[in-house]
Formats: sequence, structure tokens, C-alpha cells
Amino acid sequence: MSQKMDYHKPVLLQECIDLLQIKPDGIYVDVTFGGGGHSREILKHLTTGHLYGFDQDPDAKANVPNSENFTLIAANFRHLKKSLRLHGVKQIDGLLGDFGVSSHQIDEPDRGFSTRFDGPLDMRMNPDKALSAHQIINESEDTELFRIFKDYGEINRPWPLVNAITNHRPINTTAELKKVLERFAPPQKHGQFWAKIFQAIRIEVNEEIAVIHELLEQATEMLNPGGRLVCMSYHSLEDRPVKNFFRYGNIEGEPNKDFYGNLIRPLEPITRKPVIANDEEINENPRARSAKLRAAEKIEEENE
Repeated sequence: MSQKMDYHKPVLLQECIDLLQIKPDGIYVDVTFGGGGHSREILKHLTTGHLYGFDQDPDAKANVPNSENFTLIAANFRHLKKSLRLHGVKQIDGLLGDFGVSSHQIDEPDRGFSTRFDGPLDMRMNPDKALSAHQIINESEDTELFRIFKDYGEINRPWPLVNAITNHRPINTTAELKKVLERFAPPQKHGQFWAKIFQAIRIEVNEEIAVIHELLEQATEMLNPGGRLVCMSYHSLEDRPVKNFFRYGNIEGEPNKDFYGNLIRPLEPITRKPVIANDEEINENPRARSAKLRAAEKIEEENE
């Protein structure tokens, strides 16, 4: 089946492929399959190797490539290790993660991700998940809402927003939520304000930051020595744990050194600074503007 061209245009496609250093007979994982753009490019470099794609969104099934070298795993990538072992895979040669929400999800009003269209307060990447944005907005304690907007929206003074929400419940749609919070949106930074609000709720619904933490640990464990971990982030909350884990082997960014002062870490960063899109790609695909791509390699066992 051909890819839906409007699903999600792959960002930094060639850069991701170059950093993966694909071996024709290797085992690779694309934990954010989506529209299949990155996966299709990886498959071009495989002969006897295999690619496993993860996606918890049922819509992604429509984009599965017709290839005996590909398997789609309909699961959250926080279940990486368990899911791959069910397919007989214990070690991998490379993993790609393109974090965040897909263009397709944003452009579907019924999913509730979009700041432009009215839709239900949903925001679930997996529609079968119990917790939705509706429950978070209408049932969370005010202290929980404060934490969500502070930690995940990086909003400095969330209390007025929290009080407005709790005083106007029930709130059932994204348009209703925007109407309640409209007076807090700075005139010159309207789009940025709504992006932060929706980002905060979406991250809480899908546990996105915790899931990234779990992925980094599991992926590192499963990588063969010399295998590559390639991660693309779109805001600091995603990028920070990746950067810290690649540099120090933990998400807190705390150096762990041996008796001689040598840094102990399972990965060697390949990208000292994040790879970013050039002007040409940004003009063609505005989503690429905020992308930061990092890569690291599993250190050979004899050097650990």
C-alpha cells in the first residue's frame, strides 16, 4: 500500500538514515512508524535484515509497506523489550525514535490534538487508552492541573488558568477550553500560548516523557555493541532526557565516573550538537523547524 502523503512528512530523513549506519542484514526498529516515511527509507537499505515498526495508533496500519522485511507491532514503544522478545528478537542493531504528535493526528479534528479545529477533548494517541484529555480537564485536582501546565507546558504562573478551568467545568470540547482560557493568551504570542496548553495536556494523557525515559533504558540494553540509537525531539522536555542519557547514561544528567575519573556510560554520543533542518527543508515542511536530532552508539563491551 502506498503511503498517505498527508499523514506525516518525515523530518531530517536522510540525516536519520546516515546516522543509523544501516547494515543490510541488521535488525532495526522504528518506534514511531506513523506514516512510514522513515521506515520505507530504512527498508531500502536492508537485504536479509528486518525492520520492526511500533505504533499504538490504529490509523498507522493503513501505511504498512508490502515488504517481507517489515513487521508492525501495534503497541506503545514503552513495551519495546517485551514486544520484540515476543517476536524472537533479543538484540538490535539500531533504533529510530521520532517523538511527539504526528501531522496526521493534529489534522484530524476528531482526535482533539489541534489548536485550529474544534474537537472533543481527547488527545489519546491510542484511542483504546482509558485516560483522555476530558478526564484530565474535568476531574483533576487543581494541584494536578498546576503541575501539568507548569511541568509540561512550562507556563510560569498557571494558577489563573487552573482556577478558570475548575470554575467553568464541565468543559467538553477544545473550543470550549479555548474560550475559557482566551483571556490569558498574550496577543503577540497567541499561537505559542495555545501550543503550550495543548502540549501540556497531551503529554499528560499519553505519559510521553515517562515513555521516552523507559525507551532509552530498554533500547540501550537491547543494542548490540556498535549499534546506533537515533532520536528526534521537538521541544526541550523531549530533548533534555535524550541529551543527558547519551552523555551520561542517565536522564538526570549526573556524571558517573570510575576510580580514575573516566566517565561511565553505555553510549558514546555521535552528535556533539543536535542536527537541525536547513532552510530548504523548513520551507517545505514547517514542522522541521523545531526538530533536534541526536545519535549515540553502544560502546563496545571491552571498552566498558
